[in-house]
Amino acid sequence: MDKVTQAVENLKEEWNQAVAQLEGCIAAIESCGKMGKGTEEASSLPRLNGSAQDALQLLNSLQCRLDPLAEQLPTFEEVQSGQATLQSWKEQYQKLRMRLRNANLQANANIKKAAQEERELLLGGGEESTIRRRNLQTKAGMTSAAESITESLRRSRQLMVQEVERSANTLATFDESTSVLRKAEGEYQGHRSLLMRTRGLLSSMQRQDVLDRIILTIGFLIFSLAVLYVVSRRIGLLTLQRKLADAIRSGSISAEDVVAKVKNVPVPAPAAPAPAPPIYDEL
Repeated sequence: MDKVTQAVENLKEEWNQAVAQLEGCIAAIESCGKMGKGTEEASSLPRLNGSAQDALQLLNSLQCRLDPLAEQLPTFEEVQSGQATLQSWKEQYQKLRMRLRNANLQANANIKKAAQEERELLLGGGEESTIRRRNLQTKAGMTSAAESITESLRRSRQLMVQEVERSANTLATFDESTSVLRKAEGEYQGHRSLLMRTRGLLSSMQRQDVLDRIILTIGFLIFSLAVLYVVSRRIGLLTLQRKLADAIRSGSISAEDVVAKVKNVPVPAPAAPAPAPPIYDEL
């Protein structure tokens, strides 16, 4: 069985016990004054009311404990059942409070009636009335002392219950803080691994960036050298072309010589002039 479900079942058992105790106190309060001993029963009424108030406080505490547990049940049906149980507890709590109030009203009426009868009996005179009066005084003193002791014990018990509840709340807070710290530790471990991976990626990116810079620098140098070479060759050709043009214009070299040199073909020697035809003298 789930821990939350088991805790809810324990609360239900405590509720039934507290309700039985409160109903017993209410029945005892309702019967006060019916035995014909108004003074003695009136002295016991505060004790019964104190026990009833303790039971009511316990019932209220059980409701407060059930409210958060009902939301943590494992299934939706159990959550609905827990909320329905909490609602029925609230209604039963209000009914018990009303019964306790009516029981006190009934007890006060019974005690007044019994006290009136005792007063009439005491005022009747005679030896029996004197003995009864002395017994009542003795019992009243003893009852008062017992009631004071009982009230002190009830207050001590109430303080102990409050301290226990405070300690339970403190332990619950500590448990919640521990779970929060464990969750934070888990998240920190996750972030730590993520940071380590990020650091590795950054190192790889930095190395790649340095390598890219080196490659770009070498490429730029090679490109610059190629451009310089092409420019220098171009300037040389232009200079040579200019010199050849100047030589051709000056007549020191002909265009055929330039073409022949370019084609590496020897230039033929200029042909000798054809001899003049012989002239015959017919005379």
